Amino acid sequence: MALVEIRDLVRRYHKGGETITPLDGVSLEIHSGDFVSLMGASGSGKSTLLNLLAGIDSPDEGSICVGGAEITSLSRGQLARWRAEHVGYIFQDHNLVPVLTAWENIELPLLLLKMSRAERQRRVDVALQAVDLTDRAEHYPRQLSGGQEQRVGIARAIVAHPTLVVADEPTGDLDGETTTQILDLLVRLNRELDITLLMVTHDKQAADIAGRQLDLVDGRLFESGRETVANAGVGGEE
Repeated sequence: MALVEIRDLVRRYHKGGETITPLDGVSLEIHSGDFVSLMGASGSGKSTLLNLLAGIDSPDEGSICVGGAEITSLSRGQLARWRAEHVGYIFQDHNLVPVLTAWENIELPLLLLKMSRAERQRRVDVALQAVDLTDRAEHYPRQLSGGQEQRVGIARAIVAHPTLVVADEPTGDLDGETTTQILDLLVRLNRELDITLLMVTHDKQAADIAGRQLDLVDGRLFESGRETVANAGVGGEE
C-alpha cells in the first residue's frame, strides 16, 4: 500500500464568471521513502496540489489518503491535529518568526503535540544536528544567512518526525552555491532518515535530484514524459 494515495482529484476556482481548474482528475501514489519533484508552469496548480496534500486546502472532488488516513473526510479540527502530527512544510521564504531563536523556531511544531519538555529538547537538538546548525541554535533569523535560515526551516519541517514533508520552491530565493547545498541536504535527509518528500520547483536541475520527476500540465500529471499510470487509468493517454 502506498503511503500517499490521491484519487481523481479536482480543484476549481471561480474568478468573476470564469472557472479555473488547476487540477482535473489527478491521481498519484507516493511510497514511503520516495523523493518526488513536481514541475509545471506558473499557475499550473503545483502549490495547490501541495496545499491539498498538507491539509491546508480541500478538493472539490476526489480523495487523499496519507498513511492510511483519508484526510478529505476529516473535520477542520481533526485536520489541524492531523497536520500537526503528520506533515512537515518547507517554505520558499523560510517563514521563520523573527523574535525567536533558531532553536525556538524549530521547536514550534512540537508545542502543538502532547510531548514532554525533555522530549521536545531532544528532538530539536537532533534536528539541528541533522542540518548542521548546532552552532547557530541561539541565533535569531536576522543573524543567519539565507541558506542557514532555510536549514532552520528544514529542521522545523522534520522535527516532529512527520509522515510526509512537502517543500514549496525551497531554493527559489537562494543563490547557486547555496541552492546546491540545500538540495544536497534534502537528498541526504531522504536517504539517511528515509524522509518521504514532495518538492515543488521551477528549476530543472533541482527536479533532477529527486528519484521521481513529475510535471503538471493542463491540470494533468505526467511522469518521465508520459501521463502517470494512475491518470491514464482515469482518462487514458491524451
